[in-house]
Amino acid sequence: MEKARPLWANPLQFVFACISYAVGLGNVWRFPYLCQMYGGGSFLVPYIIMLVVEGMPLLYLELAVGQRMRQGSIGAWRTISPYLGGVGLASVVVSFFLSTYYNIINAWAFWYLFHSFQDPLPWSVCPLNRNRTGYDEECEKASSTQYFWYRKTLNISPSIQDSGGVQWEQALCLLLAWLVVYLCILRGTESTGKLEQLANPKAWINAATQIFFSLGLGFGSLIAFASYNQPSTNCQKHAIIVSLINSSTSIFASVVTFSIYGFKATFNYESCLNQVILLLTNSFDLEDGFLTASNLEQVKGYLASAFPGKYSEVLPQIRNCSLESELATAVQGTGLSFIVYTEAIKNMAASQLWSVLYFFMLLMLGIGSMLGNTAAILTPLTDSKVISSHLPKEAISGLVCLVNCVIGLVFTMEAGNYWFDIFNDYAATLPLLLIVLVEIVAVCYVFGLRRFESDLKAMTGRTLNWYWKAMWAGVSPLLIISLFVFYLSDYILTGTLQYQAWDASQGQLVTKDYPLYALAIIGLLVASSTMCIPLVALGTFIVRCLKRGDTPPVA
Repeated sequence: MEKARPLWANPLQFVFACISYAVGLGNVWRFPYLCQMYGGGSFLVPYIIMLVVEGMPLLYLELAVGQRMRQGSIGAWRTISPYLGGVGLASVVVSFFLSTYYNIINAWAFWYLFHSFQDPLPWSVCPLNRNRTGYDEECEKASSTQYFWYRKTLNISPSIQDSGGVQWEQALCLLLAWLVVYLCILRGTESTGKLEQLANPKAWINAATQIFFSLGLGFGSLIAFASYNQPSTNCQKHAIIVSLINSSTSIFASVVTFSIYGFKATFNYESCLNQVILLLTNSFDLEDGFLTASNLEQVKGYLASAFPGKYSEVLPQIRNCSLESELATAVQGTGLSFIVYTEAIKNMAASQLWSVLYFFMLLMLGIGSMLGNTAAILTPLTDSKVISSHLPKEAISGLVCLVNCVIGLVFTMEAGNYWFDIFNDYAATLPLLLIVLVEIVAVCYVFGLRRFESDLKAMTGRTLNWYWKAMWAGVSPLLIISLFVFYLSDYILTGTLQYQAWDASQGQLVTKDYPLYALAIIGLLVASSTMCIPLVALGTFIVRCLKRGDTPPVA
């Protein structure tokens, strides 16, 4: 069986596959958002600490497990202990959820890429209203980039209760995204390539979850990739290389992002000032050029005292322009990729060129990550004798892609973006903490750290140094337990979970409570993966007892 298993042509292919999987959209939008939310540069302190004590050790652990066991996630953990098959199954379930919603980002990238060839860019100006007497009211209250995102791309509903219908343009883009992923899969293995915030526990847990998400820990993809390695491959070196490249990419992306933040804030601030100047100039018949940014506040004070009645009529239309408030505005998740960046692109020379290049880059990042996600699902399925004996790999891959695509149609509905946020926020975060914790305990205390160290030395000829042993045996699991307890207590104390809904009348996001059925689905998403671990262990125990002719004890 081991001889028949496909192998990477050379170690470089494996490294590129891991980098392609790890470096994704999370580096472009999630990491910069977290930096801004938790103190800017000070967020690098918990991030780097988590990289050292969690990221690199756990990446090395998963690569070593895959390379040693030569199987996908389910088979690898079942080999360590028959009771641990649920760990691999939980990883497959989480990867399935991730693949279901992640590819809609690639569909949006295709949508924007196709519209990037228009002149002018469709998100660069607001459309006219129905009477063609002015600009669309919703667009004027928001911005042209926000309007294109929320109205033209998502056609978003006002709440999660208003599901609406499937947007056929987005559905076609989603179908295209899955077709590209499937064609890449068919080519096989060889083609995959503020300092006070430091006291905030949320900064540390977000640093840890960012490491997990970005490196892909707990999903089973890295175990699947490493299972195609030669046994003598130096996976320790590869773990360090992938970790450092991934984190360097995140930091570089955040530098670029903050530059765009500054550009966007300055542009919006100056635009706001110009609108106020134009309003006051027209309302009070002032001479053109008399009002400037430097004397605006002084003239406003004079007009308020000299013409109080007229000024009070104009006052509701005068916007409060503040560069600080513009700089403090953060856009999370997909909004960063499809609003903030397009805001910068539309003001560049040769904007169509930069738009095409930018969204092509997003597609490359997204598809690379998707191939890793689907590999985590397909490898255990193709390793299964029961499934692979009845269906060829091409059919298994096609069915997985088809099922994901059909379920993904939910995210193309008018309320689809709200469901996207639910999957993005809850389908993986808590399960990943539990999965990774069980993985460490399984290797160190079930399989045995000394035994695992001996196997690694036999495979690679290298002795495991004290750093890896200390992280695996003590520091990493204790820290994950602390994060796990804080994560649960934080959500218990938070109370009712809320989401951001788009209010077309205000042209901005408003906070709403999730309905009961949405909370039930959130609970189901978390339970469907985490419960795999104890249920499979219990099932294995019962089956073994029955085979021995014993009766399992009843509590």
